[in-house]
Amino acid sequence: MQRRGTLARLLPAAALLAWAGAAGCGGPDADTRRVRVAPPIPVPTANGPRDVAVLSIKGFGDVRIELLDDLAPRTVDNFVELAERDFYDGTTFHRIIPGFAIQGGDPLTKDRDPRNDGRGGPGYSIDDEFSNVSHLRGVVSMANKGRPSSAGSQFFVTLDESRSLDGKYTVFGYVVGGMDVVDRIAEVERDLYGRRGPRDRPLENIVIEDVRIEREAGGRRLIAEEEEPESLSGGLEFSASKQRDRERADAVPPEAGGEALPASLDPDA
Repeated sequence: MQRRGTLARLLPAAALLAWAGAAGCGGPDADTRRVRVAPPIPVPTANGPRDVAVLSIKGFGDVRIELLDDLAPRTVDNFVELAERDFYDGTTFHRIIPGFAIQGGDPLTKDRDPRNDGRGGPGYSIDDEFSNVSHLRGVVSMANKGRPSSAGSQFFVTLDESRSLDGKYTVFGYVVGGMDVVDRIAEVERDLYGRRGPRDRPLENIVIEDVRIEREAGGRRLIAEEEEPESLSGGLEFSASKQRDRERADAVPPEAGGEALPASLDPDA
C-alpha cells in the first residue's frame, strides 16, 4: 500500500467537507445547513465469552485481540486457521502510519527482500463481512486489494478513530490488552520515502514471534470442510517464494499499505 493512494482517496472527502463548511459561511444565499455525522458505533458487547488471539511481538510484548466471531465468523475462522498453522509466526508489521494504523500479516515479510513486503497472502481470498462497527482506536480489520472480497491474511490495527474506513474493511477484532505495545510499535523509526522497500516500513523488523488462540468460548468451530471456499481446497501454500509469484498485495485501508489498509491501507493504492 502506498500512502499516496490512500490520501488520494481520503482527500476528496476532506475537500467536500471543507467546501461544505465554506458554503455555510457565505452570503445570505449560501446554504447554511450543516452536515451531520452519525455517531460512531463501538464494538458490541457479546452475549458470551469470545476467543482471544495473543500476538507475541519480539522485544515489545503481547497484544491481546478479542475475536469478533459474532460479527465476522468466516473472517475469524480464517484468521484462527492461519494462526494455528503458524502462518503468522515470523511475519512482521511492515507498514506503520502514526496516528492511523499498523499493518501486518504478509508471509513475504519473512524473507530477506523488503521490496516485496505488503504483496503477499495465503494464496486465496475471503468474502467481505462488513458491519456497522466504526473504526475506532484498537479496532482490528482485514486489509484488502481495494476491490470486493480480496482480503486474505493481512490485517491492521487502528491507532485512532478512522471513520473513513467504515464499510470498506471487515472488522474482526478489538484490542483488549497491550494497546500500549501497539502505540510503541507506532513510534519506531520508519522508511518514509520507500528507499529500501515500501513506504512507511520500519527500519528494523517488528516481528510477530507467535500467535496463539485462547479458547475463551470453550472451543469455537473452524470452517467446516464442506463449507470451505473452493480456493482453500488442496491445502494452503505458505512458501514466501511461491507467494511472490502468485500474489500481489492484500490490501489495507488507504492509510496503511499492503492488502488494502484502512481508508486504505493499500500498499498499491
